[in-house]
Amino acid sequence: MRGKQAPRRVLLPDPKYGNVYVTKLVNYLMYDGKKSTAQAVVYKAFDLMGEKTKQNPVEIFDKAVKNAMPALEVKSKRVGGANYQVPTPVRGDRRYMLAYRWIIGAARTKKGRSMAEKLADELVAAAKGEGDAVKKKLDVQRMAEANRAFAHFAR
Repeated sequence: MRGKQAPRRVLLPDPKYGNVYVTKLVNYLMYDGKKSTAQAVVYKAFDLMGEKTKQNPVEIFDKAVKNAMPALEVKSKRVGGANYQVPTPVRGDRRYMLAYRWIIGAARTKKGRSMAEKLADELVAAAKGEGDAVKKKLDVQRMAEANRAFAHFAR
């Protein structure tokens, strides 16, 4: 690797809830640098979640992300001409990134409603331990469990 590693940028907490993780959600949702649009979608989704569940939307969001974060994943490793799916633990930042990606991806695949409604539904479902994002997490963990025999290839 040439040169220096890029320094980590410090994210400012979002203006409405004062939470850095909500800012990360907005940034992952954003298309073409349209941050105000992404913020509007996230805040509308949080308002809808608050109306539906009568609970603090930030707590629901935290619970949803925790339920969607994987502990293990598989990485492809080439050993002696064969590719093995080697289970490896997931680092902290990557766990959050995967959870956000799966939640947003699951919301985007649904059709027929506004993004705010779809995101709110997916976050509520994930907080309950249901929904496509949690299903994806379970699939990834099941795959890692099935390939536990190749764990000795991990380095």
